[in-house]
Amino acid sequence: MGLKMSTGQLVTLEMVRNDPVVQAYIDKADEFLGNIGYTEHGNRHANYVAHNAGRILRELGYDEKVCELAAISGYIHDIGNVVNRPSHPATGAYLAHQFLRELGMPLDDVLTVMGAVGNHDEDSCEPVNDVGAALIIADKSDVHHSRVRSPKEIKFDIHDRVNYAVKRAELKLNTQKRIISLELDIDKEISDLVEYFEIFTIRMVACRRSAKRLGCTFEVQVVQENAK
Repeated sequence: MGLKMSTGQLVTLEMVRNDPVVQAYIDKADEFLGNIGYTEHGNRHANYVAHNAGRILRELGYDEKVCELAAISGYIHDIGNVVNRPSHPATGAYLAHQFLRELGMPLDDVLTVMGAVGNHDEDSCEPVNDVGAALIIADKSDVHHSRVRSPKEIKFDIHDRVNYAVKRAELKLNTQKRIISLELDIDKEISDLVEYFEIFTIRMVACRRSAKRLGCTFEVQVVQENAK
């Protein structure tokens, strides 16, 4: 499974990205989720979460190795969907253990990633470590029209409708004030602010808890386009 490396070496996001097994998991998991009506969870989402999870810790001054662990966790966090949606965090953590050890990641770092991946979803969304806190914020901030697979169906599905209404989503950090903010531009003609918070309140609460673990506060700032 993947390219075998010597034990104890620094495993990077690029190494994980280039592992054909990891890529197969991501592609097939996204295919399965598409078949049952979920929004995009493929390479675009994986790269978005990886970039922002690493960036959050990097801008907050964390050691580069910890930032790399956050980026890796972000990239692989949804691979468990290849087995089952409800249990995908725990399944993903188990799968991650297998290929991260084969890539040569030290066990302590593997366990950090497993804890982050295994606790990132709404039903078990707990920032068990700083890597996990960054992962949760990055994952839950990915709300955007590009994730909707079938725009023609948005009137039937509130999740698709809210995602499709978001024309801009930008995660910002004010490191001096230690504020992490999610800025959204929402097209009111497609979905209103009430619908957004109807389905995403649990996610925003998880982001607040995660930001608190990192010594920050979390804010959502919304601009409603076409608002009268």
